[in-house]
Amino acid sequence: MGQALYPKAGKLLSTADGGGSNASRSRLWKVELQGLADETGLRIHVCHFPPGTSTWNKIAHRMFCHMTENWRGRPLIDQAVIVQLIGNTTTTTGLAIQVELDQNVYPTGMAISDQQMKELNLSRAKFHGEDWNYLIKPRG
Repeated sequence: MGQALYPKAGKLLSTADGGGSNASRSRLWKVELQGLADETGLRIHVCHFPPGTSTWNKIAHRMFCHMTENWRGRPLIDQAVIVQLIGNTTTTTGLAIQVELDQNVYPTGMAISDQQMKELNLSRAKFHGEDWNYLIKPRG
């Protein structure tokens, strides 16, 4: 979605929670980010929130309360209803959510090898680089 608005962008900043599928220790997350960097040519700076601090996520604070208000307890009967409710959420200051349903089927239980990890073009940041902050550059 961002390429149309920022066609000359050379880097992307991703702030991510500390747990779940995009956790700082997730090997698959890093491998997939490397694929995105290779595909787009973007340098991807990743900053994970420390464990237990996902409430610092500004998007969660700014939008989730509005999504809940927009939902108003309506039954979430299918994916179309969920996408519509999220996509129709706005704030009084003009913030809006763009949403798109991903209907792809993804394999589960994928194991990432040590060799795949060695092939990442990943640089650790000076501040908490071993834990939470790193840069993934395109290969090649």
